Amino acid sequence: MKKEIYLAGGCFWGLEKYLENVPGVLLTEVGYANGSTSNPTYEEVCYKNTGHAETVKVVYEDREISLSFLLEIYYDVIDPLSLNRQGNDSGTQYRTGIYFTDPEDEKIILESVKKLQEKYKEKVAIEIELLKNYHRAEEYHQKYLDKNPNGYCHIRRDKFDQAKKAKDPASRYVKKSREELKKSLNSLQFEVTQNSETEPPFRNAYYDFFDEGIYVDVTTGEPLFMSADKFESGCGWPSFSRPIDDDLVKEITDRSHGMLRREVRSSTGDAHLGHVFTDGPKDRGGLRYCINSASLKFIPKERMEQEGYGDYLKLFEKN
Repeated sequence: MKKEIYLAGGCFWGLEKYLENVPGVLLTEVGYANGSTSNPTYEEVCYKNTGHAETVKVVYEDREISLSFLLEIYYDVIDPLSLNRQGNDSGTQYRTGIYFTDPEDEKIILESVKKLQEKYKEKVAIEIELLKNYHRAEEYHQKYLDKNPNGYCHIRRDKFDQAKKAKDPASRYVKKSREELKKSLNSLQFEVTQNSETEPPFRNAYYDFFDEGIYVDVTTGEPLFMSADKFESGCGWPSFSRPIDDDLVKEITDRSHGMLRREVRSSTGDAHLGHVFTDGPKDRGGLRYCINSASLKFIPKERMEQEGYGDYLKLFEKN
């Protein structure tokens, strides 16, 4: 589905050129956002204290690129700590800002900026607001660097080529219909992932398996867990101390069978994985993700590159 976000990051000439190259971005244009006057001119924004920020309107296809990934791309070409200044340009019109029109995007933005903040001791200076107003800039500003290839730009030119190669990993993994899954999964895999059944303990593929590699969602192929976080719990099912990233799984209250538990499902595929308990190793955070082998597919480390998971090999460098 088409969505839009408005990003301010210094001179809008370079930021537009950069963002228009990102796969999944459908349209960009430049304008003035969240100021105090209507239909301002460039001169008014620069010299009349209108309060507008030079902003790029970005229309994107969220099935190809997520807002979270788009923001990561944006962070790569701004100084998030600089207030009212980017590159050689200074003034409130050159502030950094993320302006949204969909209230549901606010949570995603706040979580994204929170993660960014964890990289710095100083406070991140990015403004986060609902879009109050936006006025399209004069025509000569639109696609400025296409019209003026040697024109001023505070963003390094090699970043434009990097943007063309940026690919949201999440776009590789798509939830399949029940009809599709009936054809691609065996009966046990289907019952476990789609009907929340549980496979027998001690009689499944991975409960006592500890080879090096990653475990992916059997319904989508998305990586969920890695071998370094797997441990022997004695419960008869694969046990992990954590997922690769918390956003990859979701937890739901489960009151079935007269018990109160936390069900774990894959975020993208919405496949039932198992349950999470608080009796895991204390030195690993205290959690035990008890996961059905039938919900997973193991990819050996030595085959990860060949099977398209080369980007995840860096995870093993941290362990």
